[in-house]
Amino acid sequence: MKDAIFIKGARANNLKNIDVEIPRGKLVVITGISGSGKSSLAFDTLYAEGHRRFAESLSSFARQFLGRMSRPAVDFITGIPPAIAVKQGVTTSNPRSTIGTTTEINDYVRVLFAKIGHIYSPVSGVEVKCDTAKGVVDYLLTLKEKNALVAARIDWNGYEKVEKLMLLKESGFNRVVDYSTGEIYRIDDVLTRKVTPDYDSLALLVDRLMLPESAADEEDFLARALDSVETAFSAGQGHIFAGAPSSFRPFSNILEADGIVFEKPTEDLFSYNSPIGACQTCGGYGKTIGIDESLVIPNQALSVYEGAIACWRGEVMKYFFDQLVDNAYKFDFPIHKPYRELTPEQKELLWTGNGYFTGINDFFDWVRKNKYKVQYNYMLNRYSGKTTCRDCGGSRLRKEALYVRILDKNIAEVMDMSIKDLVEFLSRFENELDPYDLSIADRPLKEIRQRLGYMLDVGLGYLTLNRASNTLSGGESQRINLVTSLGNNLVGSLYILDEPSIGLHSRDTQRLIGVLKKLRDLGNTVVVVEHDPEIIAAADHLIDIGPYAGIRGGEIVYQGPPFAALGADAPEADRSITWQYLSGARKQYLPETKHISKSFIEVTGACENNLKNIDVKFPLKSLVVVTGVSGSGKSSLVGDILYPALYRQINQMGDRPGAFRSLEGDVNKISAVEYVDQNPIGKSSRS
Repeated sequence: MKDAIFIKGARANNLKNIDVEIPRGKLVVITGISGSGKSSLAFDTLYAEGHRRFAESLSSFARQFLGRMSRPAVDFITGIPPAIAVKQGVTTSNPRSTIGTTTEINDYVRVLFAKIGHIYSPVSGVEVKCDTAKGVVDYLLTLKEKNALVAARIDWNGYEKVEKLMLLKESGFNRVVDYSTGEIYRIDDVLTRKVTPDYDSLALLVDRLMLPESAADEEDFLARALDSVETAFSAGQGHIFAGAPSSFRPFSNILEADGIVFEKPTEDLFSYNSPIGACQTCGGYGKTIGIDESLVIPNQALSVYEGAIACWRGEVMKYFFDQLVDNAYKFDFPIHKPYRELTPEQKELLWTGNGYFTGINDFFDWVRKNKYKVQYNYMLNRYSGKTTCRDCGGSRLRKEALYVRILDKNIAEVMDMSIKDLVEFLSRFENELDPYDLSIADRPLKEIRQRLGYMLDVGLGYLTLNRASNTLSGGESQRINLVTSLGNNLVGSLYILDEPSIGLHSRDTQRLIGVLKKLRDLGNTVVVVEHDPEIIAAADHLIDIGPYAGIRGGEIVYQGPPFAALGADAPEADRSITWQYLSGARKQYLPETKHISKSFIEVTGACENNLKNIDVKFPLKSLVVVTGVSGSGKSSLVGDILYPALYRQINQMGDRPGAFRSLEGDVNKISAVEYVDQNPIGKSSRS
């Protein structure tokens, strides 16, 4: 095979001096039983050599930052392109890293809001607009008079009248104009008191223009008028007058409304990794150390009347509780409704208070003032923790960034949408955006839609762009990296993936295969270590390593087209245990009777993330499987609620579990609990 990667004498780990030929530009699947040597061939040999050769092509200055890369245990490898490994496990622990930043969708969304976002006043809700130089010139072209004037507003603050006029004359200006009458005066005449104009209505004359009488004159007029208007905006600090001498009209390029001056949107304004856009309270993290809602209201299944607010229990603090309960009817507050069922507005009222009762925030402000007393200092520490930033509401951005909207959505609301909902939102642009904005948004929209489409294809439509990267499972993290690779549009590279179907529901496998084939069709070689029968069947070329694990493996037992192309009898694949199971020669027999346990643990009222107040029983001394489509809430139930709740119950410490009502059943029969996820156990060379 001419266009192929040829590996001669691979001996990494348990590989037995094997020779392998991998066709380039194909989807190649490496399969075999666990421990047979698949990863040794794919990562410890193929990727290690491809990465090493790419590093050697760099300058000596660049190589010093990459560390020493040893040559893999192999005689030689020919035809290998630059290699990119997409492995399992969470690749970053940076709290600033999100799905949006990893896939680079965040960058294009920032461009979108900076270019076509419209600013709305938080006071009146009206759109805030400003004038542009082009808009002023277009207005001048509509005038019926032959002459037009462009003047800048004079700011007299802090200056004597004569002093200011002398400064303007030194800057090269010679005339002023009364914008109420259109009268023009020489600055020298005003200084020598030959004329005595009304200083309050004076403006600095920047240019006198002759409006074009024909299309031939219009080009020169436009160039001069644009330059004059820009000069006037600069001299007048954003405020100018323009028009015919008898009818001046004010213009401003400052975004101002309701007494607020707004910033012009820039890309950095929408970045929480920039000091320009990051919330100044939390520094762009979205969380601060403060009063933790989960500690103040530990059981959200309780109502206010049932004592949901933990800090208002007891004889001393009962005053604040009674104040709310006694006056709730006056502003129609539902004190008998569980806290988790309250609307966001009702929760906000509970924390901020009103004229009838003291809110939780004001209560803790009172506690802070009295923290010199031991009991109040203890209370403050008891209810403090990492909590959502009160200034940005967890959006990580300055409030000025949230004034900018597209189709009535600010950037924080867009980032909090699921990928599926975001695709639907973007589909409204063609019908609801004006043609000018749509033409500007064309390129970033194309990039965003392409990457969102890839995320839907790999079964991640339930995630949000604001989801922190370090909260993803290993399979989710790998598929996010796959989306990033597709978005980069690299060609001629070697991609090596480690079981991308892990954590993916079987209904989404064909969509994942489609994404792998797209990566191949770009001109790349895609090598996948995989056990899934559907992905094995979709391969262009199959390599089966075995026949067994450990020292009894490390051999090539089959190499060629997928098993599906071999027919019923395949003597060349007889040594392949994978083929024996796929062909039905071997079967997995399940026990006829199931173990039935009378002991159990029950989680009641689970409502973390998308869980809808469910009750679940887990039998003890049994193999219990929690399954469902991707994003259905499996990890929320087991990883966010069951494990931390058990750990805290047993050890009287640990992370806060997700929202649930109670943990019941035979908890006393459990002495320890461990959580095994897809992250590596340790990276120490001594481990």
